[in-house]
Amino acid sequence: MKKEEIIQKWKSGLSKNKLAKIYRREFNRQIRIIRSSVRHRHDGKFMTNYESLAHVESVIYEYLKKIQVKNEKNSKNC
Repeated sequence: MKKEEIIQKWKSGLSKNKLAKIYRREFNRQIRIIRSSVRHRHDGKFMTNYESLAHVESVIYEYLKKIQVKNEKNSKNC
């Protein structure tokens, strides 16, 4: 799941916890696919709920920070 998708779903009303759960499922599903071959059976690490929540929160925080900077620039120009 890309950052834009996370922001879009968050704006549509999903909570951070629900987004983290969705992100973790997708990530772990991709790891399972990678680990299905014998050569890569020990590659990758499964993600926990805490790690996925940390990622989602950082994406949302960056987005809000970027919006705040834009608003400050617009208010200074007026």
